[in-house]
Amino acid sequence: MKILAFAWEFPPRIVGGIARHVAELYPELVKLGHEVHLVTVEFGQAPGFEIVEGIYVHRVPVGYANDFFHWVVLMNEAMGARGGKLILEEGPFDLVHAHDWLVQDAGLALKANFKLPLVATVHATEYGRYNGIWTDTQRYIHAKEASLTHEAWRVIVCTEYMRGEVDRAFGCPWAKVDVIPNGIRAAKKERVFDRDEFRRRYAYDHEQIIYYVGRMAFEKGVHVLVEALPRVLREFADAKFVIIGGGNTDHLRRRVGELGLSHKCYFTGFMSDQDLDCFQQVADCAVFPSLYEPFGIVALEGFASGVPVVVSDTGGLPEVVQHTRTGVVTYTNNPDSLAWGILEVIRYPAYAQWLRDNARQAVKNHFAWLGIAEQTASVFERVVYERHTSGW
Repeated sequence: MKILAFAWEFPPRIVGGIARHVAELYPELVKLGHEVHLVTVEFGQAPGFEIVEGIYVHRVPVGYANDFFHWVVLMNEAMGARGGKLILEEGPFDLVHAHDWLVQDAGLALKANFKLPLVATVHATEYGRYNGIWTDTQRYIHAKEASLTHEAWRVIVCTEYMRGEVDRAFGCPWAKVDVIPNGIRAAKKERVFDRDEFRRRYAYDHEQIIYYVGRMAFEKGVHVLVEALPRVLREFADAKFVIIGGGNTDHLRRRVGELGLSHKCYFTGFMSDQDLDCFQQVADCAVFPSLYEPFGIVALEGFASGVPVVVSDTGGLPEVVQHTRTGVVTYTNNPDSLAWGILEVIRYPAYAQWLRDNARQAVKNHFAWLGIAEQTASVFERVVYERHTSGW
């Protein structure tokens, strides 16, 4: 099978979770015997064309734009032109695979011009992020997402929660949607380093490290973690909180200062993948208090790193984290509940080890990329068969 894929991010360009998803899914599809051409965005010194783990990666330049939405239009024009050229010169292709609304214009244009079936992977929705559509900007994005799911032959989402969300948001029939989880390469978390020396960069030897990693967006609930700090420290004084991620943290730092806990909470800013892999191996508890989360791949990274995870019961997180078995699930937007979950992990070492062991097994059984690639290939094969046995 020959697949023409579109994603607005791919390493070294990493904006969110799509880059890692694409970079880890497609090599497994290649191993299964499929040919994947990925069209993405030019970035830094990365070459315009290269083969990465068997993926043919085509990076397109995007011209000067007046604003983000103008840039997206220009990106789709460049992607569509490159995709059309590939179909004419490297074809025939069996299908187009588009990741989220940002690349839907290119995907729809190639579908229409070359009569190729389109498969869409929806990683998140504007409706879900904001619990509804309220502004003109949100309406614009929502319309793009609705068009993508309507035009797609099949839609892939990562959790049953997201299956319901594309139904609520777009009226997308459940029978058209396939649920395939995200995955993790557990081996990438295994690094050899001086654990004691590395750990002392962030905490004293007697302190338990509790961390958050991710964007500083409101929907990620970092402010809920900040409010949980004093509740945890009242019962466990030897806790150290580390908040990892780029973005504006001024309001969070200010609130930590108001609580008088600046000495107990360290904001690292951006952290490289190599350092993050090491950090996760020395931490004692990972916390993801999201208000909205379609899946929560950061929880899988905790599983693979051997760090117990505490999450909120929003979106797809309870499908990924089994409460009291592979992690602790707490009430969303509730600092008291979040503090309780953290204390459950750091006060009871044997329980924490039980969670670690079960989580690592879950990675092997449910979240390995090979199995996820096989499920994805099955969807693609169904689409190709249906395309060949039906009129356009």
